[in-house]
Amino acid sequence: MRILLVISVFLVLSSCSHSYYIVRHAEKMPTGPGMTSDVPLSVPGQQRADDLLAVLKKKKIGYVFSTQTVRTISTATPTADFFGLPIEPYGPRPDTAFIRQLQSLHKNTLVVGHSNTVDDIVNMLCGSVKITSDLRDKEYDNLYVVKKKGKQYIFIPKKFGAASE
Repeated sequence: MRILLVISVFLVLSSCSHSYYIVRHAEKMPTGPGMTSDVPLSVPGQQRADDLLAVLKKKKIGYVFSTQTVRTISTATPTADFFGLPIEPYGPRPDTAFIRQLQSLHKNTLVVGHSNTVDDIVNMLCGSVKITSDLRDKEYDNLYVVKKKGKQYIFIPKKFGAASE
């Protein structure tokens, strides 16, 4: 009887899955004279942040991570607010400690990054190269899904949003 219970628990745990939703921040305002590089979202960017929420509404997000820039936080905010979650900060460059932290989570997770970090996050989570280079300057419509199923990480690239720059 006890062996059946142990086997049942093992099967349930090994078949559990969750997903990481990794995106670049939405479209930002242009940097003007005398402005810092930490600019807010543009109107299309605000729409894209709302579009992201529309995609994730039924995904039962349990964690939201963002770098500490206005544009990444603003991209994450609609989703975090909808699920009543804090936006947890991470450093400007993802490192192995951050990836280990993500891998220790057992709920669907949104991670908002930058054109030069999204590829690193996806590749480090998957343990292999899935995105071969930084994202292009005008590339805002990618939603990278990394699904963890048991010990496997499955990469699923998607597009989202109607906003354009």
